[in-house]
Amino acid sequence: MINKNNAACKYLLLLCLLITGLQAYALNFDMVTSKTKVTIVYAAYDHKLDSIAAHLLAADIERVTGYLPKVITDVNQAKGNVILIGTIGSKLIKGIKVNASSLQGKWESYLLQVLNHPVKNITQALVITGSDIRGTAYGVFDISERIGVSPWYWWADVKPVKQKTLSLNIDTYHAAPPSVKFRGIFINDEDWGLQPWAAKTFEPETGDIGPKTYAKIFELLLRLKANLIWPAMHPSTKAFYSYPGNKNVAANYEIVIGSSHAEPMLRNNVGEWDEKTMGHFNYITNKQKVYNYWESRVKESSTNNAMYTMGMRGVHDSGMEGVKSPKEAVPLLEQIIADQRGMFQKYINPDATKVPQVFTAYKEVLDVYDSGLKIPDDITLVWPDDNYGYIQRLSNPQEQGRKGGSGIYYHASYWGRPHDYLWLSTTSPALIREEMMKAYELKSTDVWVLNIGDIKPCEYDMQLFLDMAYRAGKFQKGSYLKTHLQQWCAAKWGASKGALIQQILDTYYRLAWERRPEFMGWSQTEPTTATTNTAYNHFAYGDEAQRRIDSYQALQKQAEKLHQDPQLINKDAFYELVYYPVKGASLMNQKFLYQDKAVFYGIQHRMVAQDYEAMSKQAYESIVAETGYYNNQLAGGKWKNIMSMNPRSLPAYKEPSVQTTSLKPGGNWNIAVEGSNDELAALTASLPRFDRWNRQAYFVDIYLTNVNKVNWTSSASAHWIKLSQTIGVLKNQTGQKQQRLQVSIDWKILTQPGMQKGQIIFKGAGKQYVVNIDADNTNQPQLVNYKAFIENNGYVSMFAANYSSKQDKGNLIWQADTTLGYAHRALIATAPQPPKGGAKVNAPAEMSSTPPLGGGGALLGAVASYNFYTFTNSPSPEVIVFTLPTHPLNKSYGMRYAVAIDGGTPQEINFKTEGRSTEWKNNVLSNNAIRKVKMPALKPGKHLLKIFTVDTGVIIDRILINLAANYKPAYSLVPETKIVKP
Repeated sequence: MINKNNAACKYLLLLCLLITGLQAYALNFDMVTSKTKVTIVYAAYDHKLDSIAAHLLAADIERVTGYLPKVITDVNQAKGNVILIGTIGSKLIKGIKVNASSLQGKWESYLLQVLNHPVKNITQALVITGSDIRGTAYGVFDISERIGVSPWYWWADVKPVKQKTLSLNIDTYHAAPPSVKFRGIFINDEDWGLQPWAAKTFEPETGDIGPKTYAKIFELLLRLKANLIWPAMHPSTKAFYSYPGNKNVAANYEIVIGSSHAEPMLRNNVGEWDEKTMGHFNYITNKQKVYNYWESRVKESSTNNAMYTMGMRGVHDSGMEGVKSPKEAVPLLEQIIADQRGMFQKYINPDATKVPQVFTAYKEVLDVYDSGLKIPDDITLVWPDDNYGYIQRLSNPQEQGRKGGSGIYYHASYWGRPHDYLWLSTTSPALIREEMMKAYELKSTDVWVLNIGDIKPCEYDMQLFLDMAYRAGKFQKGSYLKTHLQQWCAAKWGASKGALIQQILDTYYRLAWERRPEFMGWSQTEPTTATTNTAYNHFAYGDEAQRRIDSYQALQKQAEKLHQDPQLINKDAFYELVYYPVKGASLMNQKFLYQDKAVFYGIQHRMVAQDYEAMSKQAYESIVAETGYYNNQLAGGKWKNIMSMNPRSLPAYKEPSVQTTSLKPGGNWNIAVEGSNDELAALTASLPRFDRWNRQAYFVDIYLTNVNKVNWTSSASAHWIKLSQTIGVLKNQTGQKQQRLQVSIDWKILTQPGMQKGQIIFKGAGKQYVVNIDADNTNQPQLVNYKAFIENNGYVSMFAANYSSKQDKGNLIWQADTTLGYAHRALIATAPQPPKGGAKVNAPAEMSSTPPLGGGGALLGAVASYNFYTFTNSPSPEVIVFTLPTHPLNKSYGMRYAVAIDGGTPQEINFKTEGRSTEWKNNVLSNNAIRKVKMPALKPGKHLLKIFTVDTGVIIDRILINLAANYKPAYSLVPETKIVKP
């Protein structure tokens, strides 16, 4: 007997599933079995892309199973199990009566469904239906991924797992329209990678980046569900339209052709504007020639899917000729845009608003826009980042209402001041997510373009960017980043290996966030300067430089061990996507940090300086060797000429050159203590103070200054002084010229209260050195149950998200983030959570600018409070705040927050930068915007630091409080000074 209530529930469930476009259960669809061999059908009368996609799917099935399915164009010739490919409205789709009404009027959507016996002779049909041509292709490549074929099967040599049989369980699946309408890449600065590889290795018949190369690029774009390209445009490459095949292959793949911010009207000025025969690129003095130049390209591209860059700049990434100021440029640019739109009306569509157009406010163009330039409402405003990942501006509420909307031009590779980063791909995925989600939430969703240089080695950043553009919702929570990278790795190397590789890549991005490998020479370009010593401290914080070397070497060893693992699949892919960038970054850091040690230790007459000089050169030679393997042996030579380890031959890439100081005459050995870089002259030194609340450990280096062997001993004056080594030998041999001891206090043995003093005596070869020890065991009853940060030898270090308490107030709150900054414990000034658990909004469109702080603090927003305790009587303490160098949302905002200690008047801080200032250059090289605030005197004891929200988009990374004049500078993350309980 059937329960009527249960029956009703089942009926409602079925009805809901039908309404949402899902089946109640998945259907099994056999592609390749002992009894079944699938056939692929598309209609010959439909678009060329259907044929391309069908044949690529057949090739993908062969990659997995070894069987190449038949691809036919007559459904009446098909039998058994069939894959049918067609766009809504196609006779093929109508002929089997597929209900695809849900796709009607949608942009780049698709429907997957399995039908049993849809027509005579067909047992089962897997029907792939698109709302438009690209939507159909996306559906096809969805199936390719489901059977295990990566979008990177060709570009990164990711081979699918072989299977004798191939079947899928397919739910009816309706893919919604993409989050961003136009999504694509800009191939740029291709002189050292993609262009020589295409010209000499992959497409020698063209001798350039031509149709064969672009076909592979367009296939990759479609597999990543992208639709737009700004083609390569440097002088090393002929203009895209120079090769008719380029235009044709773009049409076949339905890729929208655009052009960069410097190339209006699809023209490549560098390669196509000849000043000798055409005159100056000046719309005032040479209007007709310029007009004809643009007009001919509009005629030529009128049948292509195209997106036109509007306006005018100089010939190559420079200001417009003929005007002296942004204000003077306004009427001229308005006339130019009107003339350009007239060409569209004449050759493409009488309604110019139907032609995709963008206006990119890049560099000086933003100044012109701010001077009152009126852009037609249907043109998309494209906001650029500052070339280093920080978006310079986003749409205000009025701009968000424009018909053309807005978009983003973003860099994962860059040539220019203050320094290029063209070699390795190290842009933080967390930063990309933060900035692009901010753009998404402020409705910049019409165009997203990523500058990816040569594609290689920007593979993951490209995947991440385009995945966000396609389905932004998943990325609104920062926690999804780890999931995304895990899934990306698992798809290539399996779940267990993939989890480890995800951790390797996460650490790789973390280390590069602190300083990109290309920036380790502390040099700049435009104008180019020589490399110099790094800002890492070799003598404090446990040897800050050595800690970075150790971190990179541990990461490198993990990558090397995995690469040698016989169970690792897709070894070529691993080399390209993980091993080479990880090892390259490690070696570049070793090259410069070992060079530092050779210099600094040479000044101290350490014989080991010669070893560090050799190690620095060895690191360089290893980069040369690995790059040689990449170009000549990897994947059987497939990637010959693709990888350059010295693009533009900037000083940072050159072989190190160190002149170590000559050895010191007389004496055979010496010591150096942590906290001092002075040579020990008086035979007596002191380590920084120890205290029971921080439980510090410090190092002492014992080193040769001449060639003679030294037997040394060390002894402590008290049992509570712990030494990691008490006897040793120094020899004039590699690895034995120096030894590092660790000194700490055994607080179980040290029971006497107050400041205790002791000594360590080093003896050897007739010489003696004394190191003084101060250990503070003062009874501090206030600290027994006090949860707080604490002073450590003149400073207090805090990570921003580790506040003691937080109070939300007003239209901004402090939101903790575990993905950003040096510490990955950042604090973001953001809007409150929307109701019902929605995603956070970093930049609410409705928020007006915040006025300056009033004297009474009435306008203060949310506050994060930090308890801290000091031992030092500090007459002039300094609060040092490290923020990410983000930019204001728009002209109504600054980059403000406020700081106060112990109830004092909050001091407003604004780290907004203008143009390409020296400060901005230092900020983007270090991913830091640093502000130092002088505070009233602090006496020893308990204190409270408060940081208030003022502007949205401020991201605080960490805070240091400098209490004493002897504070040691640090470049990297200073560990937090939290109370260590006994």
